[in-house]
Amino acid sequence: MAEPQNTSASAPEPVDAGELNAWKRGLTPQAEIWNGRLAMIGLSAGLAVVLLVRVFSAG
Repeated sequence: MAEPQNTSASAPEPVDAGELNAWKRGLTPQAEIWNGRLAMIGLSAGLAVVLLVRVFSAG
């Protein structure tokens, strides 16, 4: 019995780290990476503000 071959998708090619961190506009993988990074910075800053307000509030 022959094994089935996966011809629907090819393996992604490796991307250089310099290209992956490049600031590119449009719907690119680099834009998605930067979007995720900036979202995590925003969430971390928001959480830090909430925690600092709770710690230093007089309530």
